[in-house]
Amino acid sequence: MNITEPRIVFMGTPQFAAHILQGLVEAHYNIVAVVSQPDKEVGRKRVLTPSVTKAKALELGIPVLTPFKIKDEADAVLSYEPDLIITAAYGQFIPQRILDYPKYKCINAHGSLLPKYRGGAPIQRAIINGEKETGISIQYMAKKMDQGEILMQEAIPIELHDTNASMFEKLSDLALDMLLKLLPDLFDGNINPIAQNEEEATYAYNLEKEIECISFDEDVKKVYDHIRGLLDNPGCHFVYKEKKYKLEKVFFQYAENCDPGTFKGLEKDHLRIDCLNGYIEVYQIRPEGKNSMDAKAFYNGYGRNMAGEKLG
Repeated sequence: MNITEPRIVFMGTPQFAAHILQGLVEAHYNIVAVVSQPDKEVGRKRVLTPSVTKAKALELGIPVLTPFKIKDEADAVLSYEPDLIITAAYGQFIPQRILDYPKYKCINAHGSLLPKYRGGAPIQRAIINGEKETGISIQYMAKKMDQGEILMQEAIPIELHDTNASMFEKLSDLALDMLLKLLPDLFDGNINPIAQNEEEATYAYNLEKEIECISFDEDVKKVYDHIRGLLDNPGCHFVYKEKKYKLEKVFFQYAENCDPGTFKGLEKDHLRIDCLNGYIEVYQIRPEGKNSMDAKAFYNGYGRNMAGEKLG
């Protein structure tokens, strides 16, 4: 079979999806249209900005649809007569009418080892929860969230220095590699879908705004996992005297005799914030309304007055 023949509609929104789209095009798959989330206002000036995947599609010369509600624009999607729909971090539920249309059905590259971490924030939640591994599951799409049969699954470790951003990059590479292996077999009918075990299902719902505020009163590894699970998007911060301080680069150390929640000051090239059983090392930080700065610059400008203080 000529793998360029099937008509594919690709659905995705963030960089995770844009990278996969680029790879599929470079592999000469016939992407006839892309569906992405609507443009959003970005920054202080509220500039209307396309999603990363939309921008990539336009760069590649592929038509793009950006429905506010995809169920209301099913006709527009199906007008491209897809033989297969591939989704990767799209961000909306796909209506059954669309799911039922393609000859080769609809498949989704999901950033977890299903049935664990079904939902919209699987990568972030896995890191926050201290998991030692995660992965990609390519599944048939079903009416219920991430419950479809699994076509392929591969795991990768979450290393100690990994963050949300680094895992998104690694998992995007993995998802692309897996799709390139899977698609020829999918088109030739050489696949063996496996049903998920519902008893093992867990959920990774979208991140609530409150999770972005860090408390340093818990075990240091738990605090570190919380922080790195949010770097660099959506980001996280601590509060001191009603001002937010965004954490941008951190690590941690185990230690005894710590004073949880206390800003200890500057140590060599990092700021020290105590937790239970250790402390967080802050290497890069951004005060509210200011530019990012390294530990020494922050300490000289702000941190001297914080030394010995509890962070809220």
